[in-house]
Amino acid sequence: MQHKKILITGGAGFIGSNLALRLVSEGCDVTVLDNLSPQIHGSDPVSTSPLYISIQDKVNFIKGDVRSYDDWVKAIAENEVIVHLAAETGTGQSMYQIDHYTKSNIGGTALMLDIITNTTNKVKKVVVASSRAIYGEGKYLSDELGIIYPVQRKSQDMDKGNFEVTCPGSSSLKLMATDEDSKIHPTSIYGITKQTQEQMVLVACAAKGISAIAFRYQNVYGPGQSLSNPYTGILSIFSTQIKNGLPINIFEDGMESRDFVFIDDVVSATILGIEHDNAGINVFNVGHGVATTVLEVAQTLMNNYDREVPLTVTGNYRIGDIRHNYADLSKIKNELGFQPEISFAAGIQQFCNWVNGQQLQQSQYDSSLDEMKQKGLFR
Repeated sequence: MQHKKILITGGAGFIGSNLALRLVSEGCDVTVLDNLSPQIHGSDPVSTSPLYISIQDKVNFIKGDVRSYDDWVKAIAENEVIVHLAAETGTGQSMYQIDHYTKSNIGGTALMLDIITNTTNKVKKVVVASSRAIYGEGKYLSDELGIIYPVQRKSQDMDKGNFEVTCPGSSSLKLMATDEDSKIHPTSIYGITKQTQEQMVLVACAAKGISAIAFRYQNVYGPGQSLSNPYTGILSIFSTQIKNGLPINIFEDGMESRDFVFIDDVVSATILGIEHDNAGINVFNVGHGVATTVLEVAQTLMNNYDREVPLTVTGNYRIGDIRHNYADLSKIKNELGFQPEISFAAGIQQFCNWVNGQQLQQSQYDSSLDEMKQKGLFR
């Protein structure tokens, strides 16, 4: 690898720790900046966080916060590449912790760019974690109107059980894969912060003559992801419910879909971006390119655990959630040579095998929903 000194913010997290270990195995000198958030790592990360333990003593670890200018200065130091993964990530939680998400995601990125722009440093490339959330309700084909990008769904429609996106003047809509030229119109505070992060990095790095890549990650999953965080990741949430013998409540009608991409594929794509010399200023989708419904996810998990629990389609919904999204991977395949290798079936099997070896977690799911209900964001 050309760039040997690499900083990963959020490098003790799910994606970050896996990326750090791969880079270390390739001979890179990796620095990790992470605040070891209790929501992800527990109250005593040294003993309770497998992610942190996996990188301990393998990287130059700095416990710090991206909201701290001094922590950024210390972390950037002599590094040539910054992979900026640190962010608050829960879509639902972002709708009421607005100040916190904004300060962490946007404010932290602003500090990084301010330091890169105004101090002497060796940074040659910045890779930032963007998200499929910036696409909002995604891309559709209308027989009457052609390609359209529907606006956010209305509560009055979903209250009646009408969950699919609609568009005035169109009799029906066909879901299409979202490419990088699709309209950016996020429907959550989280999505807005990721859009802003991406644009700030690309604009500031272009002005400075630094290469920058934004990876718009889809739903990343795999062994090692948090089983205790009730705000992100339906695979973890459903797994914890199943392993505890608790019922699964399916939002909407269960036919909402997401693009699930295995952690090893995400790490491979990210490394291709780090290594690519001619990336310049660019954005790439990272996904598997297949839409999988929530009902299919729940049933696949139960099949793999060989355990049935009550499955209820509730018709409830969260404000800010989208209906469907899956990635068009043409660009990243053509320009970076990325091809996802792990199918959903194979990835879920690996994930479930890993979960079976973990300590059973107490479900915090109901309390997280109660919190959203109190804010009027879960109906």
